[in-house]
Amino acid sequence: MEGTINGPDDKPRCRWCAAAPEFLHYHDTEWGFPVTDDRRLFEKLCLESFQSGLSWRTILAKRENFRQAFDHFDYRRVARFDERDVERLLGNAGIVRHRGKIEAVIHNARMAEALVLREGSLAAFLWRYEPAPDQLAEPQTVSTSAAAEALSKDLKKLGWKFVGPTTVYAFMQAMGLINDHARGCVIRPLADKARRATPVPKP
Repeated sequence: MEGTINGPDDKPRCRWCAAAPEFLHYHDTEWGFPVTDDRRLFEKLCLESFQSGLSWRTILAKRENFRQAFDHFDYRRVARFDERDVERLLGNAGIVRHRGKIEAVIHNARMAEALVLREGSLAAFLWRYEPAPDQLAEPQTVSTSAAAEALSKDLKKLGWKFVGPTTVYAFMQAMGLINDHARGCVIRPLADKARRATPVPKP
């Protein structure tokens, strides 16, 4: 089928998951499944910002190191990081040592605190931007969308950094706000089923 490749069980999957051995498990168990947990949503926004200019394989390989370095992306704790933490992180060879991105994560943690105070949760705010089915492009044919551009614009208005439309679109794909699995992918109906079983978070 177009856009798919057979996996080790001879069932079709999105072609990209064959690009690296570690992609298969990520594709089958995480990518495109709905997430409403604030910590995981914040983590993914941060990791997508670190991916900017790099490959997802690089970030995925370092993900556990990132979690250890950033207190498992508990935004309340990260919001308390200071310049000593920035220097500590810049010395951590297990993560991407980019000062601007590290500082952005700490800054965005503080923005997340403010957003949760206003909205009740990150999930309640972020899932507001889930596009309607008739607004979706054919799977894996675009790198951004009107919904991603709107969310990116609103996050920037609220002071968030490193949340451009392409970064936000990748976040929406991964967190299940968009099911972008290829039409013939064996995981696509599983992600659809999970979405139907997941209530939209309310403020």
